[in-house]
Amino acid sequence: MKTPLFLLLLHLLYPLFLLSAHNILVPEPHSLIRFEDPVSFHLLQTSTFNNHSWVHQGSGWFGELQTHSWNRSSGTIIFLYPWSRGNMSNKELMDLERLVQLYFMNHQDFYISQLMFKDEFPSLVAADCEQHSGKGFLGLVQVAIQGYDFISFQNETWSPSPMGGRKAQKACNLLNLNQVYTNRKHWLLSYACPRLISDLLDGGKAHLQRQVNPEAWLSSGPSPGPGHQLLVCHVSGFYPKPVWVMWMRGEQGQLGTQRGDILLNADGTWYLQATLDVAAGEAAGLACRVKHSSLGGQDLGDDITSTPLVKTLLFISAP
Repeated sequence: MKTPLFLLLLHLLYPLFLLSAHNILVPEPHSLIRFEDPVSFHLLQTSTFNNHSWVHQGSGWFGELQTHSWNRSSGTIIFLYPWSRGNMSNKELMDLERLVQLYFMNHQDFYISQLMFKDEFPSLVAADCEQHSGKGFLGLVQVAIQGYDFISFQNETWSPSPMGGRKAQKACNLLNLNQVYTNRKHWLLSYACPRLISDLLDGGKAHLQRQVNPEAWLSSGPSPGPGHQLLVCHVSGFYPKPVWVMWMRGEQGQLGTQRGDILLNADGTWYLQATLDVAAGEAAGLACRVKHSSLGGQDLGDDITSTPLVKTLLFISAP
């Protein structure tokens, strides 16, 4: 029988209170779903201490898709998709939210009362578990203070960062003394978190398996220099993330193609732009070719024959 999503999240949070420690709030293979290796779930927490008060923020990420967030005003969990709530009842949700609130209070006590932090400081806590093909799951918790690594947890041991100083060593000594806590933390990362990934894969199957066609258009960018122009190919709205984009002349790929980072759109689809620096007057006959799994082998066509560069792509085809 599958463990309910509520219990998995509860187990992820509960051990933090055994010693007021840190961790939690988290972001593709499953036999029915195609994902890139590894598949992962990340809990991210940022806590800032300033003027004797704390501000806590949290989010959960399934791979690069945000699935959960924390409403600090109301002290409630926001499920960004219906399936990210799993089969949690209203009572279970209220219990979990109270547990998160208690965790934040204990987080504050650990740093202020036990580690004696006094000045303004921001902290970042990341809990990750990843499934690697043929290697099982790998779990890791990392804590950063003021932008520097502080402590981390892996293989049943808390370890200080060299940049963490005496406070990091003290924190690890306190945490490692509690063997029940460290054993349970290891169990959470190696068992509970993988089961949570499995539940999210099952619940979000339709969303995660969807195929969304890219839209593409061309434009001119800032001039790279005298006698040159910058061609820009915009590709947006595609899902899943893997995509291939290349400036072409006929069937010859242009080695000067520069691809930017693939960026996440607000609707969960992706955006990419590819640029090419060409001599003035040499743009005619060039085209931007895009390959994506959603296109099913279909081609769309138009080449660059006019100015300004507002035509669409010469080729868009599936790999």
